[in-house]
Amino acid sequence: MEDDRKDGAYGTPQKYDPTFKGPIYNRGCTDVICCVVLLLAIVGYVAVGIIAWTHGDPRKVIYPTDSRGEFCGQKGTKNANKPFLFYFNIVKCASPLVLLEFQCPTPQICVEKCPDRYLTFLNARNSRDFEYYKQFCVPGFQNNKGVAEVLRDGDCPAVLTPSKPLARRCFPAIHAHKGVLMVGNETTYEDGLGSRKNITELVEGAKKANGVLEARQLAMRIFEDYTVSWYWIVIGLVIAMVMSLLFIILLRFLAGIMVWVMIVMVILVLGYGIFHCYMEYSRLRGEAGSDVSLVDLGFQTDLRVYLHLRQTWMAFMIILSILEVVIILLLIFLRKRILIAIALIKEASRAVGYVMCSLLYPLVTFFLLCLCIAYWASTAVFLSTSNEAVYKIFDDASCSLAGKTCNPETFPSSNESRLCPNARCQFAFYGGESGYHRALLGLQIFNAFMFFWLANFVLALGQVTLAGAFASYYWALRKPDDLPAFPLFSAFGRALRYHTGSLAFGALILAIVQIIRVMLEYLDQRLKAAENKFAKFLMTCLKCCFWCLEKFIKFLNRNAYIMIAIYGTNFCTSARNAFFLLMRNIIRVAVLDKVTDFLFLLGKLLIVGSVGILAFFFFTHRIRIVQDTAPPLNYYWVPILTVIVGSYLIAHGFFSVYGMCVDTLFLCFLEDLERNDGSAERPYFMSSTLKKLLNKTNKKLAES
Repeated sequence: MEDDRKDGAYGTPQKYDPTFKGPIYNRGCTDVICCVVLLLAIVGYVAVGIIAWTHGDPRKVIYPTDSRGEFCGQKGTKNANKPFLFYFNIVKCASPLVLLEFQCPTPQICVEKCPDRYLTFLNARNSRDFEYYKQFCVPGFQNNKGVAEVLRDGDCPAVLTPSKPLARRCFPAIHAHKGVLMVGNETTYEDGLGSRKNITELVEGAKKANGVLEARQLAMRIFEDYTVSWYWIVIGLVIAMVMSLLFIILLRFLAGIMVWVMIVMVILVLGYGIFHCYMEYSRLRGEAGSDVSLVDLGFQTDLRVYLHLRQTWMAFMIILSILEVVIILLLIFLRKRILIAIALIKEASRAVGYVMCSLLYPLVTFFLLCLCIAYWASTAVFLSTSNEAVYKIFDDASCSLAGKTCNPETFPSSNESRLCPNARCQFAFYGGESGYHRALLGLQIFNAFMFFWLANFVLALGQVTLAGAFASYYWALRKPDDLPAFPLFSAFGRALRYHTGSLAFGALILAIVQIIRVMLEYLDQRLKAAENKFAKFLMTCLKCCFWCLEKFIKFLNRNAYIMIAIYGTNFCTSARNAFFLLMRNIIRVAVLDKVTDFLFLLGKLLIVGSVGILAFFFFTHRIRIVQDTAPPLNYYWVPILTVIVGSYLIAHGFFSVYGMCVDTLFLCFLEDLERNDGSAERPYFMSSTLKKLLNKTNKKLAES
């Protein structure tokens, strides 16, 4: 049982090489073409960023824009003192046209403050309130038209309602009073021509505003909670970091105990399940209706009905019995491989202890990923805001020219204005007709593709670096005396100097699959409204296939990077050798993978659960820490959730290093078995525990 497969179906086992003493130092550059392509792509990516930063204007995202395409509240403009956007008729914002044009089909102006009272144009026109009302009319409005002409031309709003600013936009301050919807103190409003309507018509245009207003208040309260609890949140995260480190250290001593205890618990739980099913089956004997078969009963929406049938409990008992037998048989035949997996996990804990700086490397990966995300996000924002202002014709009535582009300066005297007297030339969105604007979609796709490529490259660099450091540990015959002085830094230098092209190659393959998945998700969103069932089925199959393909490529890349770190071969050769090596030991791979997955899950649950419970008791004032109590909070769940999420990320960072260590030692272990035989010339490099499990010994080395 030393090898799961010994035939030549999956390549030829490695032969003994007297010069091989671990990660090869005298190596050459691999996949140079991919390295050059990556550098050229980065140069192109920088060029796209420069172009985007030259044409883009992030103010279009930050500041609202009025009907003339001018920013509200932007310093240095005539609207510098008018930071809020006011909609003449908020009801029209509920029109489906908003989803198509991303702009409400109603005049919009910048104002100093939102309306704080209820007024109609008809009532305010000849009263002292008109000066107040006039500030919500278009700039330069002169009261020299009739009421109908003013409302037709969109010079003033028909009605003002009490509003509150939200995201620099004025939305009606709708609230409920004794079950009645009100704006201010009103339950109805006038349309400006003396006709009163129920306030529920305003809800269609502003119901989302109230939800967002509450969200804003919620955000402010959450921010306040962070300002008073950040100190304790940091302490909680430090506790999670210490617990993660202790768990990795304790795995050296407790890995075997935890695995076998869990296996025994699973067997006992299944046994109790079988016993419980038998007791329920016996209890229902002779009970009226319990002998009805599942087929005769058919499908019932209330699933509890099935629990009153003896056949249900018989089926449960058979299923659990089969699972029990399968697990016991697996334990009998795979006991040795489980012991090997436990020994490798213990050895990984020792390796991490000798290369402690490896636990800090996830910070480097995190920093580089933050740079990639920041560059991608900023470039995406600048690209999306590099369009020019596009004006279109809006008309409440039916007009054949509605939706056509127009020029606001020449529109009043244009032929379109005469054909559609009630139409307005209004800012619609940002776009353009030039070649650059037509290429924006392609540039955004290139931006997303480069983000995936660079992010995968950063992750690959981390995996090769850690693999090189831990491989140096395994192939040191006398540990830790033969371990290099700075294994992590040496591995990092080798990866960048010799294997940038190979890392780029692996990252490129993964990025292509990921960008295809993104495009499939986009197409799936577009096809959701379609009724073509075949298209939906095909899209679901494609998404499933590419998801599986991405998982397989990640697995293959991870092991290929380990082989690159050890032997310095190119990506394709490393991927092939790693795949064949794993296939020759497929059962060991499966056992080790499941055992490590279980231990990592147990560790994450232990760390996150312990820190989360501690945070819950502290922030709910149920315990004190060194005579200190938790600060008063609006929502105690804010720091608790932050600590829980942060603890999970910290534990995941520690365990990612540990998982890479286990995978590296496992491949080295398989190579060790194939290369060496324990003789003085070909000694095993594995630990004494592994040699004892496999009944292997090293003969006494010849005196040098």
